[in-house]
Amino acid sequence: MTEDRRPTDRSIELAFSSATDLAQLIQRKQVSSFELTRYYIERIEQFDKALNAVVVRNFERALEAAKLSDASLARGHRSGPLHGVPMTIKEAFDVSGLPTTWGVPEQRDNLAQNDAAVVEHLKAAGAHFMGKTNVPLRLADWQSYNDLYGTTNNPWDTRRSPGGSSGGSAAALAAGLTGLEFASDIGGSIRNPSHLCGVYGHKPTYGIVPTLGHNPLGVVSAPDLNVVGPMARSAEDLQLALDVVAGPDRFRSSGWRLVLPPPRASTLRGLRVAIWPKEDFAPTSAEISDRVREVGEVLARAGAIVSDLARPEISPRQSHNTYLNLLASSGLANLPDEYYSAIAGMAAELDARDESPLAVLTRARVLDHRSWSDHDEARTNYRLRWRAFFNDWDVVICPISATTAYEHDHRPRPERVLAVDAIQTSHYEHYFWVGLATVAYLPSTAFPSGLSRDGLPIGLQIIGPEYGDRTTIEVARLIAQELGGFQAPPGFGV
Repeated sequence: MTEDRRPTDRSIELAFSSATDLAQLIQRKQVSSFELTRYYIERIEQFDKALNAVVVRNFERALEAAKLSDASLARGHRSGPLHGVPMTIKEAFDVSGLPTTWGVPEQRDNLAQNDAAVVEHLKAAGAHFMGKTNVPLRLADWQSYNDLYGTTNNPWDTRRSPGGSSGGSAAALAAGLTGLEFASDIGGSIRNPSHLCGVYGHKPTYGIVPTLGHNPLGVVSAPDLNVVGPMARSAEDLQLALDVVAGPDRFRSSGWRLVLPPPRASTLRGLRVAIWPKEDFAPTSAEISDRVREVGEVLARAGAIVSDLARPEISPRQSHNTYLNLLASSGLANLPDEYYSAIAGMAAELDARDESPLAVLTRARVLDHRSWSDHDEARTNYRLRWRAFFNDWDVVICPISATTAYEHDHRPRPERVLAVDAIQTSHYEHYFWVGLATVAYLPSTAFPSGLSRDGLPIGLQIIGPEYGDRTTIEVARLIAQELGGFQAPPGFGV
């Protein structure tokens, strides 16, 4: 890096390098942790004015941590596989001494007293944190804006959303403002922003990564369906980060250990791939459905066994209904009585024949336990049927979202309309693709597949069997060898 800080080919390469490569450069002393951290901080100061992704700044502490990393390495000690790597993390995770607000203005003074479990693991592996990235209010949107931190923009087109709820995470990665990110997903909150910003993300198998420290204020329980997982610029980084954080939570650590099976394949030849380009009741743009088919053709030419007919023995529509009910009935701990009463009143006024997604979600917010148990039983049956399916097939590749990145729309969600080709759709019609894996506790890896006709990223997801996380990530790595992987958005190299 030159003293006048003008960008060079080397510095631009550093900005968009994988965390795996950055860690190796630091280990070989080709760049110091301090230099790299200072460089990312300078990029945040230069580029984040247009994006508003890194909304909590921790620069002084990050530089001090980087100095300690360098001093430790000089003594011959390496903390772990992320030694010296600077990163950011979704605002909803506790980082000691920094605010955790979930975008709620009234919680602006809530400073975390402890690190989240994954923050502890990442620090133990040698990483340090430059700051935290933006989220929507209470993480409840596929955009990322709130009255406390403002709106985050997509680096591919600042008029558009980076997605949510991990939109700040995806924008920071895509713009080369951080070495690695960590986020959460219950309704596509890792996969949706990964798709819209052109980065990688992994939704782990439910329960394999501890969620402690990723909770609303005053809540300690982990909601059903919700997982936490890495986001990155390469599939290799997803695997590295997952290896660092995966394992039992504090309740189970005295009794069990996690041993994930190895990837089912190390080459595309012979890989058994089911492609699922579209579903009749789930609006999806033709371009995204076509991209799924194109990826299937690439895999077939590389020797994979590809089918566009293979499906698990489930009803997609019923599976989706189960997902919506379990989704909306999760995360209800400590909600005020007046909220519950208001939702109960809204549910009571619905026409009994109304089975629209919004109606299903509204009723599920006040679901009785007997009904919830029926949905849980249905979910368990889907898990068994998916397990049987994955006896014959290794992965499923399908869309994440119906469209590429959309323009900011901050109207109330019931008023939002999204055009899918020539069809006008509501916000609530777009949960199917992300719910497919979530309802059955399956792992799903989001990967960039290239750009759309209008120059925006198209991400797809690879769904695998429960505990098949290494398989879905490895397949994403293998696909990158055929298609190319992460692409930097224009305008962030200088």
